[in-house]
Amino acid sequence: MAAGWDRRDLVSPTGATLALYETAPAAPVKGIVHINHGLAEHAARYAPFARYLAERGWHVAAQDHRGHGFTSTSDGGPRRFSDREGWRKVTEDTAAVNAHLRAGYPGKPVFVLGHSMGGTVAMNHVVLHPDTVAGAAIWNANFVSGGLAGVMKLVLFANGLGGAHRPAGMIDALTFKTWDRKFSDERPEFGWLSRDLSVVDAYVADPLCGWPASVSLWRDFLAGMARAADDDALKSVPRSLPFHLVGGSEDPATEGGKATRDMAQRLKRRGFADVTLNVFEGFRHETLNEIGADIAMSNFADWLDQRAG
Repeated sequence: MAAGWDRRDLVSPTGATLALYETAPAAPVKGIVHINHGLAEHAARYAPFARYLAERGWHVAAQDHRGHGFTSTSDGGPRRFSDREGWRKVTEDTAAVNAHLRAGYPGKPVFVLGHSMGGTVAMNHVVLHPDTVAGAAIWNANFVSGGLAGVMKLVLFANGLGGAHRPAGMIDALTFKTWDRKFSDERPEFGWLSRDLSVVDAYVADPLCGWPASVSLWRDFLAGMARAADDDALKSVPRSLPFHLVGGSEDPATEGGKATRDMAQRLKRRGFADVTLNVFEGFRHETLNEIGADIAMSNFADWLDQRAG
């Protein structure tokens, strides 16, 4: 039986005190899965997935990102990464967790997984520190670039005239609120997360979820998306690195999985030889909290086992 999803503090070189969750298998460890959660949620929500992977022989860890959950900083606050250079600090925090995990299990493979915003974090880690991971799983992520990114920057500029740490209400309207309308007959808010309405209700009731992000957080996030979408940034990554991409056909955040398919095509065009793509029919945004999530979890665990060396 795997251990629980236990929380501890890990002090990052950035000065942040990261809330770090870990669980370990009872059997010998095959390797490590490092999870990065999405926007306006927290790592504790990944407990069922972590325990499942631990039962399959994997040590699993996830940190609350800056501005989220129980992570604390002296240079930021709730709903924002930092007063300055927020995205750089998020990536350095992620690297600190990776280093902690590798030190705990020398020689074991580390696979980084990110959901939604966490997919952007994970992809940034891959291009910045490709030698520290054995593979990457990017789930339900959309690396906004080009004209849409420009529009969002203009909206953020207008929205930020009242202060960088105020809620980015206009971006919230373009994203979360727009996606809400598609499923408003089921729930007034966040129906786009999952067909399992008990998950939606728990998310809405959780004070650590669903809050409107600040202008500064969105600005930082866009900077991370730009790097994740930059083909030149991929030059540092070995073409043998395996990628596991997941989306949902009813996920408005990825245009019904289009962003996931586009990423798979992009990686293949750039010469990556091991790209696994799954766009699950009927799934909305939170693959791990969907009806039928056990299929996605089992597929991923099998993928890990095949690449653990």
